[in-house]
Amino acid sequence: MKERVREAIFNLLGPAVQGKHALDLFAGTGALGLEALSRGAARATLFEQHFPTAEIIRQNVATLDVGDRTQIVTGDVFLWQRHQGELGPEPWCVFCSPPYDFYVQRSERMLQLIGELMQAAPPESLFVVESDNRFDFRTLPDAEHWDVRPYPPAVVGIHA
Repeated sequence: MKERVREAIFNLLGPAVQGKHALDLFAGTGALGLEALSRGAARATLFEQHFPTAEIIRQNVATLDVGDRTQIVTGDVFLWQRHQGELGPEPWCVFCSPPYDFYVQRSERMLQLIGELMQAAPPESLFVVESDNRFDFRTLPDAEHWDVRPYPPAVVGIHA
């Protein structure tokens, strides 16, 4: 995710991220989850299946000294999804920013992931989905309640 898109997302979320459990589903370097912590999230769980990239997240967590509020899950978020009840009671702020091709090549699985997380989420949870214009945000659950905005080449949807 480009820095300007990340900044736009957090400007839209504003203080709503405070006290939430940030879930960064396709974490990469962990920028979204770590930014959420810097803006008041209670804790963050970052998911990254690529082991060398997960090591970068660990280094970033250590550099920012937020290890006490951060969990790094090295593995496939689609497999982890079955254990989401282990996240605790506080509302979530879910960031779903995978490689854009996932919405094309794995569209059914992506919609299932988002839908199941939305059903399991505690009240007052937030969802942020980033894709490109190949993804039809109208296919998301509760489609009429997504705030969808273009940040070319990205498109971001927020469900609060």
